[in-house]
Amino acid sequence: MNAPLKLYWWAAKPNFGDAISRAIVARVSGREVAWGKPGQVDVFAIGSIMHVVRRSNRAPRADGRKPVVWGTGMLKPVQTDFLENVDVALLRGPISESLLGVSVPGYGDPGLLMSEVMDAPARQDRIGLIPHYAQLQDPAFRALVAAHPVLELIDVRGEALEVCRQIAACAHVVSSSLHGLIVADSFGVPNTWLNPEGIHASPALKFLDYAAGVERALPRPVELGDLPGMLAQLPTGALPYAAGVARSKGDLLQSFPAALKSVEESLE
Repeated sequence: MNAPLKLYWWAAKPNFGDAISRAIVARVSGREVAWGKPGQVDVFAIGSIMHVVRRSNRAPRADGRKPVVWGTGMLKPVQTDFLENVDVALLRGPISESLLGVSVPGYGDPGLLMSEVMDAPARQDRIGLIPHYAQLQDPAFRALVAAHPVLELIDVRGEALEVCRQIAACAHVVSSSLHGLIVADSFGVPNTWLNPEGIHASPALKFLDYAAGVERALPRPVELGDLPGMLAQLPTGALPYAAGVARSKGDLLQSFPAALKSVEESLE
Protein backbone atom coordinates (compact mmCIF):
# COMPACT_ATOMS: atom_id res chain seq x y z
CA MET A 1 0.00 0.00 0.00
CA ASN A 2 2.31 2.72 -1.22
CA ALA A 3 -0.34 5.04 -2.64
CA PRO A 4 -1.64 7.72 -0.27
CA LEU A 5 -4.98 7.11 1.37
CA LYS A 6 -7.46 9.60 -0.06
CA LEU A 7 -9.45 11.47 2.58
CA TYR A 8 -11.98 14.26 2.27
CA TRP A 9 -12.10 17.03 4.83
CA TRP A 10 -13.78 20.42 4.63
CA ALA A 11 -11.11 22.89 3.59
CA ALA A 12 -13.05 25.93 2.38
CA LYS A 13 -11.85 27.96 5.38
CA PRO A 14 -8.98 27.43 7.83
CA ASN A 15 -10.34 25.46 10.78
CA PHE A 16 -8.26 23.16 12.95
CA GLY A 17 -11.13 20.76 13.62
CA ASP A 18 -11.26 19.78 9.97
CA ALA A 19 -7.51 19.91 9.43
CA ILE A 20 -6.69 17.37 12.16
CA SER A 21 -8.55 14.68 10.21
CA ARG A 22 -5.50 14.07 8.05
CA ALA A 23 -3.10 13.64 10.99
CA ILE A 24 -5.44 11.28 12.82
CA VAL A 25 -6.24 9.07 9.84
CA ALA A 26 -2.52 8.90 9.02
CA ARG A 27 -1.76 7.81 12.59
CA VAL A 28 -4.46 5.16 12.70
CA SER A 29 -3.82 3.77 9.22
CA GLY A 30 -0.05 4.04 9.21
CA ARG A 31 -0.25 5.46 5.71
CA GLU A 32 0.34 8.75 3.99
CA VAL A 33 -2.93 10.64 3.62
CA ALA A 34 -3.88 13.12 0.91
CA TRP A 35 -6.96 15.27 0.40
CA GLY A 36 -9.30 13.88 -2.22
CA LYS A 37 -12.44 14.97 -4.00
CA PRO A 38 -15.57 13.60 -2.32
CA GLY A 39 -16.41 11.32 -5.23
CA GLN A 40 -12.94 9.76 -5.30
CA VAL A 41 -11.90 9.26 -1.68
CA ASP A 42 -11.27 6.13 0.34
CA VAL A 43 -12.46 7.62 3.64
CA PHE A 44 -14.69 10.29 5.14
CA ALA A 45 -13.80 10.98 8.76
CA ILE A 46 -13.91 14.16 10.87
CA GLY A 47 -16.58 16.69 10.14
CA SER A 48 -20.31 17.37 10.01
CA ILE A 49 -20.11 16.40 6.37
CA MET A 50 -22.76 13.72 5.90
CA HIS A 51 -24.44 15.96 3.32
CA VAL A 52 -21.20 15.82 1.31
CA VAL A 53 -21.04 12.04 1.67
CA ARG A 54 -24.59 11.78 0.36
CA ARG A 55 -24.13 14.25 -2.48
CA SER A 56 -21.10 12.40 -3.82
CA ASN A 57 -22.41 8.85 -3.38
CA ARG A 58 -26.03 8.79 -4.51
CA ALA A 59 -24.92 6.62 -7.42
CA PRO A 60 -22.48 3.68 -7.23
CA ARG A 61 -18.93 4.34 -8.32
CA ALA A 62 -17.92 2.98 -11.69
CA ASP A 63 -15.17 0.88 -10.12
CA GLY A 64 -17.54 -0.59 -7.55
CA ARG A 65 -15.56 0.66 -4.55
CA LYS A 66 -17.35 2.00 -1.51
CA PRO A 67 -15.80 4.78 0.57
CA VAL A 68 -15.64 4.26 4.32
CA VAL A 69 -17.55 6.58 6.65
CA TRP A 70 -15.63 6.60 9.95
CA GLY A 71 -16.83 8.81 12.80
CA THR A 72 -18.56 11.34 10.57
CA GLY A 73 -21.50 13.44 11.77
CA MET A 74 -24.10 15.79 10.36
CA LEU A 75 -25.46 19.30 10.77
CA LYS A 76 -29.04 18.26 10.06
CA PRO A 77 -30.91 15.19 8.78
CA VAL A 78 -30.01 13.98 5.31
CA GLN A 79 -31.78 11.63 2.94
CA THR A 80 -30.56 8.05 3.10
CA ASP A 81 -30.49 7.27 -0.61
CA PHE A 82 -26.69 6.91 -0.58
CA LEU A 83 -26.18 4.31 2.14
CA GLU A 84 -25.91 1.28 -0.13
CA ASN A 85 -22.97 2.97 -1.85
CA VAL A 86 -20.84 3.56 1.27
CA ASP A 87 -19.40 1.45 4.09
CA VAL A 88 -20.49 2.96 7.42
CA ALA A 89 -17.86 1.81 9.92
CA LEU A 90 -18.71 4.20 12.77
CA LEU A 91 -20.66 7.40 13.36
CA ARG A 92 -20.11 10.39 15.61
CA GLY A 93 -23.08 9.56 17.80
CA PRO A 94 -26.44 7.83 18.20
CA ILE A 95 -28.41 10.73 16.75
CA SER A 96 -26.61 10.27 13.43
CA GLU A 97 -27.24 6.54 13.71
CA SER A 98 -30.95 7.04 14.31
CA LEU A 99 -31.39 9.63 11.56
CA LEU A 100 -29.68 7.37 9.03
CA GLY A 101 -31.55 4.27 10.18
CA VAL A 102 -28.40 2.16 10.40
CA SER A 103 -26.70 0.17 13.14
CA VAL A 104 -23.06 0.79 14.06
CA PRO A 105 -20.84 -0.98 16.63
CA GLY A 106 -20.14 2.17 18.63
CA TYR A 107 -19.77 5.93 18.46
CA GLY A 108 -17.01 8.49 18.43
CA ASP A 109 -15.56 11.49 16.66
CA PRO A 110 -12.04 10.72 15.37
CA GLY A 111 -10.87 13.96 16.97
CA LEU A 112 -10.84 12.01 20.23
CA LEU A 113 -7.70 10.28 18.97
CA MET A 114 -5.68 13.49 18.91
CA SER A 115 -3.99 12.32 22.11
CA GLU A 116 -2.55 9.44 20.05
CA VAL A 117 -1.04 11.87 17.55
CA MET A 118 0.80 14.18 19.96
CA ASP A 119 1.98 14.12 23.55
CA ALA A 120 0.14 16.25 26.07
CA PRO A 121 2.01 19.41 27.10
CA ALA A 122 2.26 20.50 30.73
CA ARG A 123 -0.97 21.95 32.08
CA GLN A 124 -1.11 25.65 32.86
CA ASP A 125 -3.49 27.64 35.04
CA ARG A 126 -5.40 29.24 32.22
CA ILE A 127 -8.84 28.93 30.70
CA GLY A 128 -8.98 28.55 26.95
CA LEU A 129 -11.73 30.50 25.18
CA ILE A 130 -12.43 29.04 21.74
CA PRO A 131 -14.91 30.80 19.46
CA HIS A 132 -16.16 29.03 16.36
CA TYR A 133 -14.49 30.54 13.30
CA ALA A 134 -17.76 32.26 12.40
CA GLN A 135 -17.62 34.18 15.70
CA LEU A 136 -14.00 35.28 15.62
CA GLN A 137 -14.79 38.81 14.48
CA ASP A 138 -17.10 39.43 17.42
CA PRO A 139 -15.27 42.07 19.54
CA ALA A 140 -16.91 40.73 22.71
CA PHE A 141 -14.45 37.83 22.79
CA ARG A 142 -11.34 40.01 22.76
CA ALA A 143 -12.88 42.41 25.25
CA LEU A 144 -13.56 39.54 27.63
CA VAL A 145 -10.00 38.23 27.36
CA ALA A 146 -8.59 41.72 27.93
CA ALA A 147 -10.67 42.08 31.09
CA HIS A 148 -9.81 38.64 32.51
CA PRO A 149 -6.11 37.67 32.26
CA VAL A 150 -6.85 34.04 33.17
CA LEU A 151 -8.50 33.67 29.76
CA GLU A 152 -6.57 32.81 26.61
CA LEU A 153 -8.21 33.30 23.23
CA ILE A 154 -7.50 30.29 21.01
CA ASP A 155 -7.89 30.95 17.28
CA VAL A 156 -9.22 27.88 15.43
CA ARG A 157 -7.67 29.19 12.20
CA GLY A 158 -4.16 28.58 13.52
CA GLU A 159 -1.90 25.67 12.63
CA ALA A 160 -3.87 22.61 13.64
CA LEU A 161 -1.35 20.86 15.88
CA GLU A 162 -0.48 24.10 17.64
CA VAL A 163 -4.15 24.77 18.34
CA CYS A 164 -4.40 21.29 19.84
CA ARG A 165 -1.34 21.94 22.02
CA GLN A 166 -2.90 25.14 23.30
CA ILE A 167 -6.10 23.29 24.18
CA ALA A 168 -4.28 20.40 25.86
CA ALA A 169 -2.30 22.83 28.05
CA CYS A 170 -5.40 24.50 29.51
CA ALA A 171 -6.87 23.88 32.94
CA HIS A 172 -10.34 24.30 31.42
CA VAL A 173 -11.74 25.10 27.99
CA VAL A 174 -14.87 27.08 27.07
CA SER A 175 -15.74 26.51 23.43
CA SER A 176 -18.42 27.10 20.81
CA SER A 177 -16.29 25.03 18.43
CA LEU A 178 -17.27 21.36 18.62
CA HIS A 179 -13.72 20.20 18.11
CA GLY A 180 -12.54 22.53 20.83
CA LEU A 181 -14.61 20.36 23.19
CA ILE A 182 -13.59 17.10 21.51
CA VAL A 183 -9.85 17.76 21.60
CA ALA A 184 -10.19 18.86 25.22
CA ASP A 185 -11.93 15.54 25.94
CA SER A 186 -9.14 13.69 24.13
CA PHE A 187 -6.59 15.08 26.60
CA GLY A 188 -8.87 14.94 29.64
CA VAL A 189 -9.23 18.72 29.89
CA PRO A 190 -12.53 19.77 31.53
CA ASN A 191 -14.63 21.88 29.21
CA THR A 192 -17.80 23.93 28.91
CA TRP A 193 -20.07 24.37 25.91
CA LEU A 194 -20.39 28.01 24.86
CA ASN A 195 -23.50 29.10 22.99
CA PRO A 196 -22.88 28.44 19.26
CA GLU A 197 -25.78 30.60 18.11
CA GLY A 198 -25.24 31.93 14.62
CA ILE A 199 -22.58 29.47 13.47
CA HIS A 200 -25.03 27.25 11.53
CA ALA A 201 -28.74 27.12 10.88
CA SER A 202 -29.05 24.20 13.34
CA PRO A 203 -25.89 24.22 15.46
CA ALA A 204 -27.02 22.11 18.42
CA LEU A 205 -27.46 18.74 16.69
CA LYS A 206 -23.76 18.01 16.22
CA PHE A 207 -22.95 18.86 19.85
CA LEU A 208 -25.75 16.70 21.24
CA ASP A 209 -24.87 13.83 18.90
CA TYR A 210 -21.24 13.82 20.01
CA ALA A 211 -22.10 14.17 23.70
CA ALA A 212 -24.54 11.26 23.57
CA GLY A 213 -21.83 9.16 21.95
CA VAL A 214 -19.46 9.61 24.90
CA GLU A 215 -22.29 9.42 27.45
CA ARG A 216 -21.86 13.03 28.46
CA ALA A 217 -24.78 14.82 30.08
CA LEU A 218 -24.52 18.10 28.18
CA PRO A 219 -26.38 21.02 29.81
CA ARG A 220 -27.52 24.08 27.92
CA PRO A 221 -24.62 26.11 26.54
CA VAL A 222 -23.43 29.07 28.59
CA GLU A 223 -23.74 32.62 27.33
CA LEU A 224 -20.60 34.66 26.76
CA GLY A 225 -21.92 37.43 28.99
CA ASP A 226 -22.35 35.00 31.89
CA LEU A 227 -18.79 33.68 31.70
CA PRO A 228 -17.08 36.25 33.99
CA GLY A 229 -19.21 35.15 36.92
CA MET A 230 -18.36 31.49 36.29
CA LEU A 231 -14.58 31.66 35.94
CA ALA A 232 -13.73 30.91 39.56
CA GLN A 233 -16.04 27.88 39.66
CA LEU A 234 -15.07 26.10 36.43
CA PRO A 235 -13.93 22.53 37.23
CA THR A 236 -10.34 21.44 36.65
CA GLY A 237 -10.48 17.80 37.76
CA ALA A 238 -11.11 14.54 35.94
CA LEU A 239 -13.87 14.28 33.35
CA PRO A 240 -16.98 12.69 34.89
CA TYR A 241 -17.62 10.93 31.58
CA ALA A 242 -14.01 9.76 31.10
CA ALA A 243 -15.16 6.14 30.74
CA GLY A 244 -17.33 7.13 27.77
CA VAL A 245 -14.43 8.94 26.13
CA ALA A 246 -12.18 5.91 26.62
CA ARG A 247 -14.82 3.60 25.18
CA SER A 248 -15.25 5.80 22.11
CA LYS A 249 -11.49 5.87 21.57
CA GLY A 250 -11.49 2.08 21.60
CA ASP A 251 -14.46 1.90 19.25
CA LEU A 252 -12.73 4.23 16.81
CA LEU A 253 -9.57 2.15 16.75
CA GLN A 254 -11.45 -1.14 16.44
CA SER A 255 -13.72 0.05 13.64
CA PHE A 256 -11.12 1.48 11.28
CA PRO A 257 -11.02 -1.02 8.38
CA ALA A 258 -7.97 -3.29 8.36
CA ALA A 259 -7.98 -3.22 4.56
CA LEU A 260 -7.02 0.47 4.64
CA LYS A 261 -4.12 0.04 7.05
CA SER A 262 -0.42 -0.43 6.56
CA VAL A 263 0.23 -3.57 8.61
CA GLU A 264 3.63 -2.37 9.79
CA GLU A 265 2.76 1.15 10.89
CA SER A 266 -0.89 1.27 11.92
CA LEU A 267 -2.24 2.07 15.37
CA GLU A 268 -4.16 -0.73 17.06
